[in-house]
Amino acid sequence: MKERHDVVVIGGGQAGLVMSHSLRQHGREHVVLERARVAERWHSERWDSLTFQFPNYDIRLPGYRYGGDDPQGFSNYRDIAQMIEAYAAQIEAPVRCATEVVSLDAECSSGRLLVKTRSTTIEASHVVIATGPFQRPLLPSFAADLPAHVFQVHASAYRNPAQIPEGAVLVVGSGNSGCQIAEELCESGRRVYLALSRHRRVPRRYRGRDITWWFEKMGRWDAKIDDMPGRKQPVPTVLTGTHGGHDMNIRKLAGDGVVVLGRLLHAAGGKLAFAEDVEGILKEADSEYWNFFKAADSLAQEAGLNFPVEHRESAAIIPIVPIASLDLSKSGIRSVIWSTGYRYEYDWLHMPVLDARGAPVQQRGVTCCPNVYFLGLHWMYKFKSAILAYVSEDAAYLADRIAMSR
Repeated sequence: MKERHDVVVIGGGQAGLVMSHSLRQHGREHVVLERARVAERWHSERWDSLTFQFPNYDIRLPGYRYGGDDPQGFSNYRDIAQMIEAYAAQIEAPVRCATEVVSLDAECSSGRLLVKTRSTTIEASHVVIATGPFQRPLLPSFAADLPAHVFQVHASAYRNPAQIPEGAVLVVGSGNSGCQIAEELCESGRRVYLALSRHRRVPRRYRGRDITWWFEKMGRWDAKIDDMPGRKQPVPTVLTGTHGGHDMNIRKLAGDGVVVLGRLLHAAGGKLAFAEDVEGILKEADSEYWNFFKAADSLAQEAGLNFPVEHRESAAIIPIVPIASLDLSKSGIRSVIWSTGYRYEYDWLHMPVLDARGAPVQQRGVTCCPNVYFLGLHWMYKFKSAILAYVSEDAAYLADRIAMSR
């Protein structure tokens, strides 16, 4: 006999827990299935010095708000993991830990959904997939072509400089993870090479307010994916909360000794080839940086915000000479850290809700399969859809849809 539930939520991170809270508000019976423990990826896939990218005052979930004595500070990832665990207990979420879902199918005769775990089969009227955007580490195919003696690790498994063998280190990717790891390695005295990817640069603070405050007032968090050409996600914005929060500037890293390279194209025979696009990538990032000040000053003037004026003069830019290739041995590179993102892992999802790349096909979490939903994806509906403090908006929307059903 099958176990039955009205709603099954798959994933016990912040998105799954907020979904649980929203369902409880509507009185809908449900269960949350978590493959390991609550907030597992926060616990096991972060490096030691990582801090949350938002100020403490912006740590909030429905029914919970940061109440510590350092609202302007930035919490270590361990504090965020513990907060999410405490939140699960606070809202009495019906979480089953160590319960991995191995398949999701639709029962042809009844149309009900079948969620299979390693120990049981659950029949559900609705399923919300809240497994998050960070699933399987993405490495380029040519990673396998690097010499066997080169230590390789994805950013999700990096912990600290002591983990990395002696010698120079190549960090691939200049998103949040790549920039912060390259900075940490450089500060530890390591010789660091950084292969760029496209990114946006912004100040950490401006005129007494954090960048996240400005983004909210500018309406950037509410930008919708449907308004983006081809529904294509913009390049990521680089932020860091380390050292109390500071501007992340790759040109400064170069001045500190990091060897900045273009995009890594391929590897063969112990040699690496790079695109000669360093200046193009950095000029794009610089343009975003200075455009932000214009937008912020315009907003302050229009809204009559009496903030102290802050002038930032553009420093002289020293061009970075492109390097087309590197010999791993001659450059002393003995380690590569892949900050190259993630891909979705929905091998267990036996329903036509994925595109050719394996990415969810949905509109604000709603799929073409009745009563199957996604939650907590990057740009699922808005820029803020996957941000901890804002995932509640999409969760409430889905809970309302579920509440209208029998």
